[in-house]
Amino acid sequence: MIDIRSSRSLSLAALAAGLFTACATPPSPPSLPKQTASQPAHAVYQSSTWQKLPNWPGDDLSASFAAWQKSCPKLKQEPWLKLCSEAKNIPAHSAQQFIESRFSPYQLTNADGSQTGLITGYYEPVYPGSLQKTTLAPYPVYAPPKDMITVELAELYPELKGKRVRGRVIANKLVPYFNRADIVKNNIDAPVLAWLESPMDVQFLQIQGSGRVRLADGKQLRLGYADQNGHPYKPVGRWLVEQGKLKAADVSMQTIRSWADANPAQIETLLDSNPSYVFFRTLPPSNDGPVGAQNIPLTAGFSIAVDKKMIPLGSMAFIATDRPDNGGGIHRLVAAQDTGGAIHGTVRADFFWGTGDAAGELAGKMKQSGQLWLLWPNHHPLPAAN
Repeated sequence: MIDIRSSRSLSLAALAAGLFTACATPPSPPSLPKQTASQPAHAVYQSSTWQKLPNWPGDDLSASFAAWQKSCPKLKQEPWLKLCSEAKNIPAHSAQQFIESRFSPYQLTNADGSQTGLITGYYEPVYPGSLQKTTLAPYPVYAPPKDMITVELAELYPELKGKRVRGRVIANKLVPYFNRADIVKNNIDAPVLAWLESPMDVQFLQIQGSGRVRLADGKQLRLGYADQNGHPYKPVGRWLVEQGKLKAADVSMQTIRSWADANPAQIETLLDSNPSYVFFRTLPPSNDGPVGAQNIPLTAGFSIAVDKKMIPLGSMAFIATDRPDNGGGIHRLVAAQDTGGAIHGTVRADFFWGTGDAAGELAGKMKQSGQLWLLWPNHHPLPAAN
C-alpha cells in the first residue's frame, strides 16, 4: 500500500503529478549493495596484496579494528554476521592475523585507470548558541519542516532503492522544496532546535552534518543530521573561486570564513549560491563522536565518509594519504561509517578528525591526494559499483 505521510514520504500518484528538479540521498541505514561475481568493466576493484599496502598494518591497528567493530550491530547479512561474531573474540594483538586470513585487499581505481583521488576532512564543530532567539544568537537551526514531503523512488523503480526526492504540495501538485535562499526569507513551518551567532556557523554546521551548541550555562546540545531540502549541494568555496574572490588552491574552511568576516554585506549572496539546506535532530548527551550514516558514533581518526556505491557502509578500508599540517603520512585501516553530500566517486573519502576547534583546524585544511583499498571478505563476490 502506498500512502502519503508529511515530512517523510509521498505516494507515486503525487510523484506522477509533480515536478521534480532536485534529488538527493541523505545518510541511510547501511546495507550491502547488489553483488556480482565479475568486476566492473573498468575494474573499480584491482586485486592487491597486503605487501602493497603502504606501511601495512599501519597506524594503531587495534584502534582501527575496534572502530570497525562498532559497525557490526548494523551488519545483518552474511558474510558480516559470521565475521562480526568471530571478531568479538579476537584480542587486539591478533587483529592483523584475523584480517589477513579472512579478507583480501582491492585497490580502488578511477574510471581513467588512475589510483589516486581527493581525501578531505571533516569534524564535529562546537558553536556558541542559545535555545531561544536573542540579539546575539538570531540564526536558526531547523528540524525537518512539517510541509516537506519525501518520495521514495524505489516505489516506482526498485533499482533506485535508497534514492529519494523532496518537495511540497501546492494545488495538489508536488513542487521542489524551498532552496536555501527561500528558507531563510520565508518563515518555514519547522521547529527551531537552537539559535547560533553567525550564519557562517549555520552553514558550516550543515556542511559537517553534525555538531554541538555550547549554551550559556556550559551545557552542550548535540545535533545530528535529520534530512535535507532536496537541492544539490554546491560548495560555497566554488562560488568564491568563480567570482574571483579566492584562488582554488587557497580554498579552505578557514579562508572562506575569513572572507566572510571581511565581507559581511556579501555573506547572504555567498550562502545562497548553495541551494542545499540541511535539517537536524537533537541527540542524547554523550561524549561519543557524532552519529554517522550507519547511525553509530564515529571514531576520530578511524572513521571515514565514502561514496557507498563504491565502498559499502560498514566495510573496512585502508587509506594512504598525508596530514594537512605536514605532520607525516596517514596509513591505516579505517571504517566506512558515513556518507556526505560532496563525497562522490571511487577514490574519494572524507576523514573524520574529531570534535572541536583543533579537529576543525585539520579538517578545514585537508585537501590531500590519497589512495584507498577495500578490504573485502574472502570467497564472496565483490560489490557491484554503480
